[in-house]
Amino acid sequence: MHNRILAIPLLAGLGLCAGAHAAYPDKPVKLIVPYAAGGTTDIIARIVGTRLGAVLRQPVVVENRPGAGGAVGSAYAAKQPADGYTLVMEVESSHAVNPNVYAKTAYDPVKDFDPISNLADVPNVLVVNPAFPASDLPAFIKLLKAEPGKYSFGSSGNGGLSHMNGELFMSETGTKMLHVPYKGLGPALNDAVAGQIQVVFDNIPSSSGLIQGGRLRPLAVAARQRLKVLPNVPTYAEAGLPAMNNPSWFGLGAPAGTPAAILDQLNDAVRRVLAEPEVVAAIEKQGAIPSPMSRKAFADLIRGQNAHWKQVVEDIHFTRLQ
Repeated sequence: MHNRILAIPLLAGLGLCAGAHAAYPDKPVKLIVPYAAGGTTDIIARIVGTRLGAVLRQPVVVENRPGAGGAVGSAYAAKQPADGYTLVMEVESSHAVNPNVYAKTAYDPVKDFDPISNLADVPNVLVVNPAFPASDLPAFIKLLKAEPGKYSFGSSGNGGLSHMNGELFMSETGTKMLHVPYKGLGPALNDAVAGQIQVVFDNIPSSSGLIQGGRLRPLAVAARQRLKVLPNVPTYAEAGLPAMNNPSWFGLGAPAGTPAAILDQLNDAVRRVLAEPEVVAAIEKQGAIPSPMSRKAFADLIRGQNAHWKQVVEDIHFTRLQ
C-alpha cells in the first residue's frame, strides 16, 4: 500500500513532463515567407503550411516579409525566439545565393538557422512577354546580342536567385539586359504581363498559370528533363546552356537554437504532409517535385549550395552588392 501511494505522485509527475513536451504546439505557428505574395516561395509555403497546420493541430499562419531578395524576411526570422513558433522558408535564393552576392548580410544562412526539411525541388523557367519579338531561345539570344541593353528583366530583388540567374545567363551568352529589382516575383511577373519589362527568370509555380493562359511565353526550363506541363519547351541543357540547368530548392527552417525535439517533430510532420496524395498533386500541378529530407541532408544541401554560388559569383566576376 505504501509503495502504491508513492507511485501515484511519481506517475503524475511523469505524466506532466510528457504532457509538457507533447504540448507543442499549443498556439498558432508563424511561417515567414521572405518574398511577396504570389511568388513561388509563397505558393509552396501555403500549400504545405495549410496541411502542416492540420497535422500539428494548430494554424500555421503565413506572413510575407519581402525585400532585398529575401534578406529582409530572413534577417527578421533569424532574430525571433527559437521556440518553434516562428518558422521560415529557407530557399536557394535567400539561403545560398543572396548571402554570396552581398558584401555584408544581416544573417548567416548556416549559423543563424536550424534546417528542418526541404519541401520541393522547383524547375526554373525563362519567360517573356508574348509580344516579345522572339519565339524561341536562339532567336531570343540573337536579338539580345543585336540590341544590347535595350531589354529589361525583372527579379525578386537585388541578390536573389532570379537576379543571379539573369546575370549568369548574360555571362554565359554574352548578352546584356537591364536588371529591374522588385520585392518578389509576383510584382515582376505582373509587370512582364503588362509589358513594363520584357523578361523574367522565374520558377514554374508562379509562372505556370500565366503561361497556360497565354499571358507569358516560356523559352527554356531548368530541369533534368522536359516538363510534362511544358512538353514543347526545351531544357537549358538541350539549348546548350548546361550551367543554367539547375532546379531550385524550397525548404523549411527555424531560428538557430530551436530544441531538437521540436525540429524532429516538425521534420516528421513535414514528411507526413508531403506523403499526402492531395499535397503531392498540388505541388506537382505547379510543375514542382515534393522532396522531403532528413534534417542533416537538408543542412548539407544548404552548405553545398552556398559553396556552389560562391564559386558562380567568382566565375562570372560579379561585383558584390553593398
